[in-house]
Amino acid sequence: MNFRLFSLLGFLATVGAMGFALWLEHVQGLEPCPLCIFQRVAMIATGLVFLLAALHGPRGTGRWVYALLVWLSAGAGMAIAGRHVWLQSLPEDQVPACGPTLDFLTDSLPLWDVVATVLRGDGNCAVIDAAWLGISLPAWTLIGFVGLVLWAGVALLATRPDNR
Repeated sequence: MNFRLFSLLGFLATVGAMGFALWLEHVQGLEPCPLCIFQRVAMIATGLVFLLAALHGPRGTGRWVYALLVWLSAGAGMAIAGRHVWLQSLPEDQVPACGPTLDFLTDSLPLWDVVATVLRGDGNCAVIDAAWLGISLPAWTLIGFVGLVLWAGVALLATRPDNR
């Protein structure tokens, strides 16, 4: 397999993850918390990097650049999802109080303050609305981001530098 195909498959994985997230929201009625929305942004960013890599088909150093960009965007997603999982694991008496909605935050605070507030998390993010095989959705998202980071590494190591 060449780097372009690895990248296309990585992109399709992110599309599947986002499709599932949107299905949960619009069909199943699960409202995403602010940390979930940030995880979606990281997933979209990772998907766009994979898509650009698939369209570009880089050689040599370009493959490393795209892999690094995937590692950065998916790494950010891993950090956000990890924070979310940590919040969900807190004992009930240590869960932060529920905060305002993301819409309210973006309307009333500067962007950096919105990001800092969301990353601190709140009680809404500690609620486990759904799980599969006993694993919460943020934990599955964390697993997905780990998989995307590994996939980018495999794409880099399994293809030759001159093979698009």
